[in-house]
Amino acid sequence: MSDQIRSCNAAPDPVLCCLQQAKTIAVVGFSANPERPSHYVAAYLADQGYKVIPVNPGLAGQIWRGQMIVRDLSEASATGPVDIVDVFRQADAVPAITEAAIANGAGCLWLQSGIVHAGAAETARSAGLLVVMDACLMVEHRLRAARIH
Repeated sequence: MSDQIRSCNAAPDPVLCCLQQAKTIAVVGFSANPERPSHYVAAYLADQGYKVIPVNPGLAGQIWRGQMIVRDLSEASATGPVDIVDVFRQADAVPAITEAAIANGAGCLWLQSGIVHAGAAETARSAGLLVVMDACLMVEHRLRAARIH
């Protein structure tokens, strides 16, 4: 379980705390197309030193930047804790992803720009996860980059 990330809920800047503490990010809805946001955000995060685990059942088993693309969050968590679950899926998919994030001990549920699901956010918060909605992880990282590492 990502207790360090979950403790960021009480920090003055929870997003900064999360980005400082996180080591592993699962990108749910990863695309092999370099022009898609899920691809270039994942690449940016990997370039910043995070372990990025791409999650896409249609691409499972393929390799991206030396990392196996996995089917789901259970597979992503098999080799160690996932700190941030970064979601690039439609809002109707978020409740199931939230349940999987909780079940697999994630510390933060991050819903990318344009994705909001109040019910799933409440479920995640009730389980102790830090929740960020309707925000790009890459943009938020860039805004805080000087204070992260």
